[in-house]
Amino acid sequence: MPELVVSPADEGERLDSYLASHSRISRSALQRLIEDGCVTVNGSTVRPSHKVKPGDMIWYSVPPPKPADIIAEELPLDIVYEDDDFLVINKPKGMVVHPAPGAASGTLVNALIAHCKLAAVGGVERPGIVHRLDKDTSGLIVVAKNDAAHHSLQKQIQARTAERKYLALVWGNPRFELAVVDAPIGRHPVDRKKMAVIESPAYRSRVALTDLRVLERFGPMTLIEAGLRTGRTHQVRVHAAYAGHPIVGDPVYSGGRRLKVGRREFMADVNRLIDELHGQALHAYSLSFEHPRTGEQMAFTAPMPEEMESLVTYLRERCGQ
Repeated sequence: MPELVVSPADEGERLDSYLASHSRISRSALQRLIEDGCVTVNGSTVRPSHKVKPGDMIWYSVPPPKPADIIAEELPLDIVYEDDDFLVINKPKGMVVHPAPGAASGTLVNALIAHCKLAAVGGVERPGIVHRLDKDTSGLIVVAKNDAAHHSLQKQIQARTAERKYLALVWGNPRFELAVVDAPIGRHPVDRKKMAVIESPAYRSRVALTDLRVLERFGPMTLIEAGLRTGRTHQVRVHAAYAGHPIVGDPVYSGGRRLKVGRREFMADVNRLIDELHGQALHAYSLSFEHPRTGEQMAFTAPMPEEMESLVTYLRERCGQ
């Protein structure tokens, strides 16, 4: 059980914040440890919000991870990079990141635990998971192999020093070349399966910022780059729809929209290619961060999946500008 003595410089700091700055454990993991009674201050258990005082004696212990009930599955993995600290995976569309009700197998975590040992941080169901992608969003995701790497990577995402960029094919022809969507996101007040821009103080929401940049215009659709400054659930999908340009093929935020103008052959081809997307035309194509051990700048890219590339290529040939 590590022992810490609070110095005068740390007076008044929250216990969870103090421990996060004096250990290699994430603040969220420390909050769980404090709530579980694995942390004491002067021999007594307290809450994560407890304010420390000079001379306080703090002890904490990290119990061994609970044995996972997740079944290791030998599933194909598109590994972009791997070393002793982390992996970067190009996740295919249709794969859930971690087990959840209704998706107990076939997930990225099922495949990963068959491939290597992962960080215990994240719990039994989400070992090593630093950030997530929606089931029908393809692209790059980083997974930590040890707790120190997980803490470093998560801290970079929270500090917005890690960079995550997406390619999205959206409906319409935006008036902007560059835009910043600054709109808080929370659970939809009526449809609890959806997220929404929430501006009323009556409902809970969190700050959300997305940078949008036009890459190519195709008449009825536009290829944009979306850069995350925050990491809210469905953030790019919600902000694109809020900006008036929902993502093509998105069954939730574009309402299954179809092309209804243009020559008959063109409409038929585009709508067929949209059907073949089997979900939103959204791909996490770029990921960069500092190596959690060496500090080296790491940068990765992944090409669009074939079905999204086919639609973009067709539009480029028929109506690109």
